[in-house]
Amino acid sequence: MKKEQNDKNAINRRSFIKQASVISSFMIVPRFVLGGKGFTPPSDLITIGHIGTGKQAFGLKGSFQDTKEVKIIAAADVYGSKLKQFASEVNQYYAAQASQSKYDGCATYSDFRDLLARKDIDAVVIAVPDHWHSVIAILSARAGKDIYCEKPLSLTIKEGRAMVNESRKHKRVFQTGSMQRSWPEFRQAVELVRNGYIGDIKTVKVNVGGPPVPYNLPAEPVPADLNWEFWLGPNAPQVYNHNLAPSLTDDFWAHWRDYKEFGGGYVTDWGAHMFDIAQWGLDMDASGPVKITPPDKDHQFLTYEYANGITMTHEPIQGDNGLHFIGTKGEVHVMRGKLETTPPELKDQVIGANEKHVYLSENHYKDFLQAMRNRSKPIADVEIGHRTATVCNMGNIAYELKRPLKWDPVKEVFDDAEANKLTSREMKKEWRV
Repeated sequence: MKKEQNDKNAINRRSFIKQASVISSFMIVPRFVLGGKGFTPPSDLITIGHIGTGKQAFGLKGSFQDTKEVKIIAAADVYGSKLKQFASEVNQYYAAQASQSKYDGCATYSDFRDLLARKDIDAVVIAVPDHWHSVIAILSARAGKDIYCEKPLSLTIKEGRAMVNESRKHKRVFQTGSMQRSWPEFRQAVELVRNGYIGDIKTVKVNVGGPPVPYNLPAEPVPADLNWEFWLGPNAPQVYNHNLAPSLTDDFWAHWRDYKEFGGGYVTDWGAHMFDIAQWGLDMDASGPVKITPPDKDHQFLTYEYANGITMTHEPIQGDNGLHFIGTKGEVHVMRGKLETTPPELKDQVIGANEKHVYLSENHYKDFLQAMRNRSKPIADVEIGHRTATVCNMGNIAYELKRPLKWDPVKEVFDDAEANKLTSREMKKEWRV
């Protein structure tokens, strides 16, 4: 009986797009509800569905609500208490906006495909563990939704390319959650590098933590309101431990990112931020390194090489997460909220109107919404997210195989058969999209 129920849960919704119907229960809100002068009329709001309601989702919820350009009308999660709390906060927010004692406009779903079946949802915000990113993003694209997906974009390189292909095929706007691209210190660092203020770039040092380890936590009883099998989704069976899926009372970030079955360690978790800025500064958003060498007698750190001769090292040393561009005439060191340069006055250099400028976004969430309205590519388009995740995943593959690898950034293949096998993973049949 249980197998029959699971099969139904996993397979019968494959035709959900064809069966899509509007099942919205939100009330019609008068124009004055969303603010005074400068408010966005309800008819112009972009409707959002959140998939994943863990710790990161609560921050994203606030960031999108702060734009005053969206209406969150649905949420989905396999953890009942988290889903309930998320919807409750959404409803409280809109009740307060309308000066009402109660509002019940955020529908909840235990299966994200039911959310995707709603025709009244314009876009989804995907904030789930990495092992789910590709499946949910691809099904979202097929359902006609624009997509905001947390970084790192994908657990494997081939899944990332599939996400790009499906997004392009279905003409979806896709923003990767690499929000540092919308922060001034990182934009200034990149424009200093791009305009040659520190001369020719010789190397880039990226300071983030190390690779993942195989899952090794002991089994614990599964909470009654958590569908553990659905949490695992495409993955092989694993025992539950609360460190993977913390409850609302656990005050820490989930540790699924530490284990290779679910994430890529800090190489992809923080690396998706810092390698991303390195790629941006080197103007490699559509490409990547051509060789990667793990630590050996000639290389203290894992080292990437680009076709133009620039090297980039992964240096998981103690200190703040950041990166350091080193050129023939100076240096740029950047981390969140801090920009340091050599010479020191460079950090305040005004980039002239006729110099090189990168895409300007001052709000990552508004940028996504504007791209939706314009049907254009946002600042961290899916291809950019894929290329950054590829750099991170390449690093983990080199760490695992412990030998130098050559990479073709055009064909996206290694010169090594074993390494190429690691660009994808086994997934349960019903989730192979």
